[in-house]
Amino acid sequence: MMETERIVLPPPDPLDLPLRAVELGCTGRWELLNVPGAPESTLPHGLPPCAPDLQQEAEQLFLSSPAWLPLHGVEHSARKWQRKMDPWSLLATLGAPVPSDLQAQRHPTTGQILGYKEVLLENTNLSATTSLSLRRPPGPISQSLWGNPTQYPFWPGGMDEPTITDLSTREEAEEEIDFEKDLLTVPPGFKKGVDFAPEDHPAPAPGLLSLSRLLEPLDLGGGDEDESEAVGQPGGPRRDTVSASPCSAPLARASSLENLVLQEASTAVAPPEPPKPPPQEQWAIPVDVTSPVDDFYRLIPQPAFRWAFEPDVFQKQAILHLERHDSVFVAAHTSAGKTVVAEYAIALAQKHMTRTIYTSPIKALSNQKFRDFRNTFGDVGLLTGDVQLHPEASCLIMTTEILRSMLYSGSDVIRDLEWVIFDEVHYINDAERGVVWEEVLIMLPDHVSIILLSATVPNALEFADWIGRLKRRQIYVISTVARPVPLEHHLFTGNSPKTQGELFLLLDSRGTFHTKGYYAAVEARKERMSKHAQTFGAKQPTHQGGPAQDRGVYLSLLASLRTRAQLPVVVFTFSRGRCDEQASGLTSLDLTTSSEKSEIHLFLQRCLARLRGSDRQLPQVLHMSELLHRGLGVHHSGILPILKEIVEMLFSRGLVKVLFATETFAMGVNMPARTVVFDSTRKHDGSTFRDLLPGEYVQMAGRAGRRGLDPTGTVILLCKGRVPEMADLHRMMMGKPSQLQSQFRLTYTMILNLLRVDALRVEDMMKRSFSEFPSRKDSKAHEQTLAELTKRLGALEEPDVTGQLVDLPEYYSYGEELTETRSLIQRRIIESVNGLKSLSAGRVVIVKNQKHHNALGVILQVSSSSTSRVFTTLVLCDKPMSEDPQERGPASPSVPYPDDLVGFRLFLPEGPCGHTVAKLQPGDVAAITTKVLRLNGEKILEDFSKRQQPKFKKEPPSAATTTAVQELLRLAQAHPAGPPTLDPVNDLQLKDVSVVEAGLRVRKLEELIRGAQCVHSPRFPTQYLKLRERMQIQEEMERLRFLLSDQSLLLLPEYHQRVEVLRTLGYVDEVGTVKLAGRVACAMSSHELLLTELMFDNALSALRPEEIAALLSGLVCQSPGDPSDQLPSTLKQGVERVRAVAKRIGEVQVACGLNQTVEEFVGELNFGLVEVVYEWARGMSPPYFPHSPSLSWQGSRGPPRAWWSAASNAWPRCVARFGGRPAWWASLC
Repeated sequence: MMETERIVLPPPDPLDLPLRAVELGCTGRWELLNVPGAPESTLPHGLPPCAPDLQQEAEQLFLSSPAWLPLHGVEHSARKWQRKMDPWSLLATLGAPVPSDLQAQRHPTTGQILGYKEVLLENTNLSATTSLSLRRPPGPISQSLWGNPTQYPFWPGGMDEPTITDLSTREEAEEEIDFEKDLLTVPPGFKKGVDFAPEDHPAPAPGLLSLSRLLEPLDLGGGDEDESEAVGQPGGPRRDTVSASPCSAPLARASSLENLVLQEASTAVAPPEPPKPPPQEQWAIPVDVTSPVDDFYRLIPQPAFRWAFEPDVFQKQAILHLERHDSVFVAAHTSAGKTVVAEYAIALAQKHMTRTIYTSPIKALSNQKFRDFRNTFGDVGLLTGDVQLHPEASCLIMTTEILRSMLYSGSDVIRDLEWVIFDEVHYINDAERGVVWEEVLIMLPDHVSIILLSATVPNALEFADWIGRLKRRQIYVISTVARPVPLEHHLFTGNSPKTQGELFLLLDSRGTFHTKGYYAAVEARKERMSKHAQTFGAKQPTHQGGPAQDRGVYLSLLASLRTRAQLPVVVFTFSRGRCDEQASGLTSLDLTTSSEKSEIHLFLQRCLARLRGSDRQLPQVLHMSELLHRGLGVHHSGILPILKEIVEMLFSRGLVKVLFATETFAMGVNMPARTVVFDSTRKHDGSTFRDLLPGEYVQMAGRAGRRGLDPTGTVILLCKGRVPEMADLHRMMMGKPSQLQSQFRLTYTMILNLLRVDALRVEDMMKRSFSEFPSRKDSKAHEQTLAELTKRLGALEEPDVTGQLVDLPEYYSYGEELTETRSLIQRRIIESVNGLKSLSAGRVVIVKNQKHHNALGVILQVSSSSTSRVFTTLVLCDKPMSEDPQERGPASPSVPYPDDLVGFRLFLPEGPCGHTVAKLQPGDVAAITTKVLRLNGEKILEDFSKRQQPKFKKEPPSAATTTAVQELLRLAQAHPAGPPTLDPVNDLQLKDVSVVEAGLRVRKLEELIRGAQCVHSPRFPTQYLKLRERMQIQEEMERLRFLLSDQSLLLLPEYHQRVEVLRTLGYVDEVGTVKLAGRVACAMSSHELLLTELMFDNALSALRPEEIAALLSGLVCQSPGDPSDQLPSTLKQGVERVRAVAKRIGEVQVACGLNQTVEEFVGELNFGLVEVVYEWARGMSPPYFPHSPSLSWQGSRGPPRAWWSAASNAWPRCVARFGGRPAWWASLC
């Protein structure tokens, strides 16, 4: 045998030991692990690394250690290249595109070239920064999804996009130019111009130029014969020789400067006929869903998508219109199957090889639709604030805010877009985010069809009509008649196993409200309270109960539901804290079998494997795992996103039997249950506690009833304390849901995005908003009326205002102003306390309305309601000769003389004096006299009411009525110009400045009217009527022009104020051009001014990435709170710096006239999560966070990853597009 040689090995090196040193986060802690292949760090993928300080690195490399400098040839260490100046290079520009081309004119038979014609070219040299056309070339591939804030959006659909042909044939606009005046001498944007006025003429108005003076030295082709020739009567307009020729006709366009200068001397063209009234436009078309669609498969033999079930009638109607590429508005009941319409649109887009965008109001709905559509269609992507999955897919699911950003940034995805699906469109009522829906609907291009999905709303046709008029296309409104699964609503008053059967039917499946069930619930509750009083005393509990009472209520209710096989159940609780408390209190409840527990355990293991080891031990993860094993779940915004998805998936599989959720779970999430329970019927809406609205109740109650599984859905209202009032329950359950209302408001992002595009105006956006729809929908009718009035005005004869009638226009204006001023004073009197006191029973007043003109009356009775006062008054009138009240009426003077205007020429009956009793509004009282009559108003009213009956109609008035009428007639005869009236200043003690000034103005106008000379002319009546008719037409035309103009926009003053804010801060210049700061702010979705100011002030340059992330959390944190006192000094200074910048912006807004105070603007920032985000960004896990008041929630919510995502997304990608990325941003991302 060979002797084995022993090999002596050297001692092992420390590096050869099977140990790995693992760095724990960024805290400097290390740990030795005897595990092969262990990671070198526990930092999770995607967390921001901490970069070294640039200043220290530069000092260490270049200043502290100069050894890198060469010993010899130091002169070569620093080099300088002399720059060669070339001023001419600044003038080099690219050549303009060729605007026209020559087109050959050929003989139609032989093809011989007969000549050439110049034609204008369209879409030349288009780019994303100069054109809104879809024909512009696409941008870079890297910007195809999100676009670029420097790019123009595509032209919005519904707006008239001008073409080259329109611009070349716009003759009317050219003829509207007045070449005799109003020509500018100062170009826009210039401070100085050129003075073209001849020296021998006075200078024109600043900035204007008279072309006729400029062309006076020129020979315009006219001679002496032109000057001497006259046409018609002397003094009429002269006609030049060219226009006098028989072969010349009025040209639509001016062909030379001669025609422009001699335009006044040209032949007057007959006014064109007014346009015919436009046909009645119907944009919202209701679709009948009651009749079956028998020929559905004949019309669509090969549908783009097939389901395992037969679609309903409303679904088939919607699919038929989608095949025709129509836009639809589906307003269906909850759980009726609106998603079927969306699925068919997605399949149709895939068939057409186009794209679809599905928008949702909340991320929970986006995540659920992504999972469902991904399993169905495969080619589906998701874009939210913090997630981007498969952006190249044909169907993109996103929030509405992201679609708005893509539209403003000119994303090339819009080119291939065929459908945009707006799910839960009734979310437009949200005060904070509703404006986003309106912006997106307005900005969508014309080639995109719209699908609106919503719960039933009462004004669906009105909303669809607005969209139809907006996009100039018909919208087909499809509504369901009833729910596919009817609901039964109950009241539950039990709180123990003995009372678990106290379930009372309140509203059955046919919609009948059972008062018997309500009173039974009230009696059951009273009986229990009386037993409580016998046991514990007379004091009754007034609160809703604590955790112990809640536990008893839910244990008894769930036991009853489990016995009747009415699980699963969703419990809606309007507090995240109460959701957690109620789920945690049911420790003894176990609703799952052993096989279900095993399935839940395996599913949790697979899902939680995505988390790192420390995150798996979070209290919230452990607590939720324990609840899920027992069939319980919690769903609200404080739950980790991964846990919410786990809960949703397990609930859809039927493994979660009881789910405690907040209201957001009902927002479109397609997860119905057998039963829905309301923990309370009251909620806090951010400002106060209130009852649930009918729409909110229907939205949440609609989660009950699984189609195809349950014959009816069950809705239960818990009565922990007192039973709600019957009227409140009836209004909540059977009331009409809230109407769709506009929440349109101006934002700086909207203003800046539209100002940077010359072809779009903010005023056009405001005109097309839903808030302006009621006043703008009659624009076509207003334009037609305006054209008719213009024609009518041109046909009127001019009034003669010469000679003695020279002051006729002033007389008319004085009279109108006097009437208006008196009305103003009377309104102030009626609104004052003393004025209302004077209008008591017995007061004599002067009545002026449509039926009575300056008639005396005496007040008989005053209504007791102070909000809508009505004065029952006995008024003088003519004794009716006819029984028809339409044939009688006061004869008001058609031509007012000074006595009629200055005083109140009272009405005097021409024959026998009559009387009537009228109910007057405050505006019907023209004046309050000093006279008070003693009378019995009740007797007069009884007598007048009696004589209105047919059998007493011929009876004479009573003595009280006759006395009052005779006294009024005596006053009218004694004071033809009206009895003395109460002086508003001396008698009624109205010291308001406007009232005093109006009184002085009335006296001045009365003097001017008395001194008028036109009233002495015998032609005064006829000429006054002509003038009044002309002035009334002109006033009506001015009113219509105002309604059609931008000045009638409700938000126009606020728009000017916000533009002034932008101009003051340097975001736009004096002429409205968006500057660099404004272009940066365009990319911000919220807090645009504050973020831009922080960037341009370099407020964050000296901070580390974790400090920046902590400060940015103050922009997205919704819970109010102040940072703790244990913050590092840099963070404290950063918080103060951010607040100082916000205060400066708020002061500018106040100075420019905006209503928001500085305190309100600064109060939008909440820095309660600064310490949390700071510690997390440093790499510390939530279990090791230091104890702090702001971290008290860490056991229930876990790490603030969502806050970090929101904060990082609040800082836009525009940093790289405007000036490059700073070093800290690269580390932060």
